[in-house]
Amino acid sequence: MSKKLFFVGVLVAALVGGVVAIAGVSFLLRPQNADSFDEKQKSSFVNLLSGGDFTVPDGINFIASAELVTPAVVHVKSEVGYTSRSQRDPIQEFFGIPEPGMGPGRPNAMPISSGSGVIISPDGYIVTNNHVIEGATRVDISLDNNKRYEATVIGTDPTTDLALLKIEGDNLPFIKFGDSDQTKIGEWVLAVGNPFDLNSTVTAGIISAKARNIGILRDVENNLQIESFLQTDAVVNPGNSGGALVNLAGELIGINTAIASSTGTFNGYSFAIPSTLVKKVMDDLLKYGAVQRGLLGVQIQNVSPELADYLGKKFPVEQGVYVGGVNENSAGEEAGLKEGDIIVSLDGKPVNNVANLQELVARKRPGDEVIVSYLRDGKTLTTTATLKNFSGDTNIVKREEPKTFNFEGIQFEDVKQATKDQLQIAGGAVIKSNANEAWRAAGARNGFIITSIISDSGRKRVSSAQDMINLLKDVQGEEIVVLGMFPDGTEYYFEIKVN
Repeated sequence: MSKKLFFVGVLVAALVGGVVAIAGVSFLLRPQNADSFDEKQKSSFVNLLSGGDFTVPDGINFIASAELVTPAVVHVKSEVGYTSRSQRDPIQEFFGIPEPGMGPGRPNAMPISSGSGVIISPDGYIVTNNHVIEGATRVDISLDNNKRYEATVIGTDPTTDLALLKIEGDNLPFIKFGDSDQTKIGEWVLAVGNPFDLNSTVTAGIISAKARNIGILRDVENNLQIESFLQTDAVVNPGNSGGALVNLAGELIGINTAIASSTGTFNGYSFAIPSTLVKKVMDDLLKYGAVQRGLLGVQIQNVSPELADYLGKKFPVEQGVYVGGVNENSAGEEAGLKEGDIIVSLDGKPVNNVANLQELVARKRPGDEVIVSYLRDGKTLTTTATLKNFSGDTNIVKREEPKTFNFEGIQFEDVKQATKDQLQIAGGAVIKSNANEAWRAAGARNGFIITSIISDSGRKRVSSAQDMINLLKDVQGEEIVVLGMFPDGTEYYFEIKVN
């Protein structure tokens, strides 16, 4: 056979084989009288990738972490006061004088603050942001499975924007603390919370930066606010506040707190309080009822070219914390620190900026010793400082539990001095707890501050909790008007018959 005939034979065979293959595939692709879409789709060769053929690389597998932590992230709803009738004159209503536009049965609007929280123990302790529950008269918790609880506020710390809550439960799902110091820029993280009241929402991103200070916290009294945020590009929106930032091992490495936005919604970056600081604050609130702040007692600024130009100095390092002054009788003074020193590490951890140093010190308590490395005259020196509290000693500060007074299932306590100063009131009685159904139905809420009552004998000021008890005993059997305000300053009143 000639070569020409051989090649012609091969070509003909190839063409015949192709036609047969196409015909066979066409036959198999036909639905074959399928009466369900499952059968129709199974007969197709278009989607060749099956679940078993697709494997997510371990480094970016979000599924396991999301399944682990979602049940432990809760929805927090806070009732923060009344708005309707706040400007109503109680004397007018007491004497039956109608208010223009005030119809009978007008509802009392209860403003609601909504956010997220993280269960951190099986017996129901929850961490959230202070701003989520600030001024709340009632805090309700909803779990991922829609189970509801009323929470007790154990303690708050406005300087870090954290709060500790407690619900009554056993064997609850919780998230373990991770070590935020070990997180790396570029590491994958998940943000879990309830943005826009959308429960159990999970978003993913990376750690974009660490030790960020964005100037959102204010401590008017002592200027002790701490901002050393983890920055991430995981999507966070209103309602995510207090929710979890976790790594792919399902460990809590931060509490989502803020977003960088000109619109109020996510614009690319969000910020979380690092877990090392969260854990310390939660431990303090659990053990002492108040956060223990150890202070170095130095005035500090970031090392920068701008500061060098302003001072007319040439810094030996590009990063660090410049000591601009040392307070008298402070831990820093006793350790030998002086103006002009540059702090470069604390307890062996590098210190690159003010936020970094503040966070490291904030993890300590009064009486704790820290090893400070600093630069002076071109030399690296080391000293040990014993941190002090704001009062200048090393004592642990425990929250004093105010004395409570009981009347018909209602607990009253005195108004704290800080609240008096803030609301500019001379005194009053706070409703600590209320198990009296008649008072609850009348509008009495936990946290309400009673400043006066109106009875048959006229209006009487309430100066203290004991004073409130005495007045109630005097007006038993009468209908009275109870006047006061909520912690946010919202004025309110209600009527009740005292039994």
